[in-house]
Amino acid sequence: MRRGALRERARADALPAPQPHRTIPHPHPPSPSPPSPSTSSSSPSPSPSSVVVERRVEWADTDAAGHYHHSTVVRWVEAAEAVLLHRLGLSHLFGSTPRVHFEADYRARLWFGDTVRTELRVTRVGAASLHYAFTVRGAQGGEAATGRMVIAHSAAHATGSTPWPDGVRDLLGAAGPQRPELLTTAEAPGGTPCASQS
Repeated sequence: MRRGALRERARADALPAPQPHRTIPHPHPPSPSPPSPSTSSSSPSPSPSSVVVERRVEWADTDAAGHYHHSTVVRWVEAAEAVLLHRLGLSHLFGSTPRVHFEADYRARLWFGDTVRTELRVTRVGAASLHYAFTVRGAQGGEAATGRMVIAHSAAHATGSTPWPDGVRDLLGAAGPQRPELLTTAEAPGGTPCASQS
């Protein structure tokens, strides 16, 4: 073999053999794209039943001090409850819903002839109980009394509490604010304020 051919063979043997092509993985692969937000708007969650009722402080509601007697708040709250149940079509519950707890904090005086606004709202519907919260406000909007009342469901002739029917639970717990019962614009009968207000 000639010297030139030997030199070419030696050079070819010295070169590294060709390697097959390999894909080297990226050390930090890209994160997947976040899912696009849903375009469907979620409906607002239902709110418990509530109602606002207006009354006036009647002469029979006052005591020797000239302002409303503390027991009057019980009647205002029960009047609001009657309106609420009537709005919900549940007036038949009266007679089967004994009161089991009532508490009130008295914060301001109300006088004969004053307009009183009572807001009653459901706070919890138990298996056989119903929890109300209430706020009584005077004509200027300030709180006169706040508190809560708990009633139980006891069907006729039952010796204890009985579970609410499903339809009743749904209405009480999710019917939301009901149409208020407000006074007309007739002039209040109070006239001249009592001397005890001065």
